Amino acid sequence: MGSSSFFLIIALLSLVSWQAIASDPSPLQDFCVADNSSHVLVNGFVCKDPKDVKAEDFFLAAKLDMPRDTKTNKVGSNVTLINVMRIPGLNTLGISLARIDYAPLGENPPHTHPRATEILTMLEGTLYVGFVTSNPDNKFLSKVLNKGDVFVFPEGLVHFQFNPNPYKPAVAIAALSSQNPGAITIANAVFGSKPKISDDVLAKAFQVDKKTVEWLQSQFWEDNHN
Repeated sequence: MGSSSFFLIIALLSLVSWQAIASDPSPLQDFCVADNSSHVLVNGFVCKDPKDVKAEDFFLAAKLDMPRDTKTNKVGSNVTLINVMRIPGLNTLGISLARIDYAPLGENPPHTHPRATEILTMLEGTLYVGFVTSNPDNKFLSKVLNKGDVFVFPEGLVHFQFNPNPYKPAVAIAALSSQNPGAITIANAVFGSKPKISDDVLAKAFQVDKKTVEWLQSQFWEDNHN
């Protein structure tokens, strides 16, 4: 094999590996404000003409200083996500954030972000947090966080946050490494799918009887994201 062919193969492998690890597309210009009026389907959003871009494309009066209602669902938490659907200027920039409010004994239940790593900063209160590594180890790593503490949840891993205080609420801010991180709440996805997953499949997977599966599927699985 000639040296030129060798370097060509190395270059191609490098390109493939870069594409494999990339979560969001990297910007090739200063910005690519999402054109929400376009009907063209791409991975992300079509860029608005730069001549039409305004400061408002990068701004949202989100009122993240205001407490959110944590009584609208059974899990006792409220996630206010600020992503590219809320701020068009985030398109291609690979970042979003969320304010998360927790009622006393409330939780953000086990879930994953398929496209983002999350870094959580405690603003008020206390949280018990953790994540589980992938198969086959399924190692559980957890920590109690207090005001000012920071914790990282790696991309794609199942994680949660729980407020152990029965009297005081908690508040955190999460930064995520995607303009659209996505969220898959495990219980909602498994027992609240539409249409339902076969009870034969779930009974076998969880090693329980079908009546237990049917009872779980009959529950109202709410979304705590806004």
